[in-house]
Amino acid sequence: MSNCCIFGIVVGMRLLSWNVNGIRAVIGKGFGDFVATENPDILCLQETKARPEQVQLPLELAGYHDFWNSAEKPGYSGVAVFTREKPLDVKIGLGVDRHDREGRVLTLEYADFILVNVYTPNAQDELRRLDYRLDWDEAFREHLVKEATRKPVIFCGDLNVAHHEIDLARPNDNRRSPGFSDEERQSFGKLLDVGFCDTFRHHHPEKPAAYSWWSYRAGARERNVGWRIDYFGVSDAFVSNVASADILPHVHGSDHCPVGITLG
Repeated sequence: MSNCCIFGIVVGMRLLSWNVNGIRAVIGKGFGDFVATENPDILCLQETKARPEQVQLPLELAGYHDFWNSAEKPGYSGVAVFTREKPLDVKIGLGVDRHDREGRVLTLEYADFILVNVYTPNAQDELRRLDYRLDWDEAFREHLVKEATRKPVIFCGDLNVAHHEIDLARPNDNRRSPGFSDEERQSFGKLLDVGFCDTFRHHHPEKPAAYSWWSYRAGARERNVGWRIDYFGVSDAFVSNVASADILPHVHGSDHCPVGITLG
């Protein structure tokens, strides 16, 4: 079924986001088949761990425009967007020097919305990078608020936080773990409070055991001992244009699985 346009919004437009934990690695694990099967209009990737000239893309991406923000450090972090429709404008980074060395943000402007692809820094073991993480969160929040003064915003990616207890399998064991500290959860709440909606929880407010990341250890994925740390968020005023929000746990190739929304 072809997409159609109602009031400027492309009905049926499919957006996917996936932390691939290395694009060169995932290409060897059926990535091209994934693209062919899911056929996204926009595909946002995080933790690409490569510069574009290092990557031989599969033929299934031949019809897409691609944009990259790679880290200064080789083989680390990085985000990319593959989009069938050419955006009106592309911004690399946040425009804040201390945050723009690790390849974490791409902002693409379209006719009816602004898309922000993000890979949020991990607070790391013993929360040793928590102060930087909270500083980052504030800068990212300011970026989204600024962009939202122009057009509705869709942000997606690995936000490295499970917002509520329902968003991870073992909340009581992880109170001071990176990604579930009170400080990180409150910081994500502040982001939503300034005018954004977690699309998955909007559509599935009480759905348990819906996760997007699993540790490689102890068979966590097979037992579904996971976390939901990958998101699509949208401006509150735009949420009525999101027909569905979903998680694709059947897609393997990374310690994360893709998440998606369909506009309608």
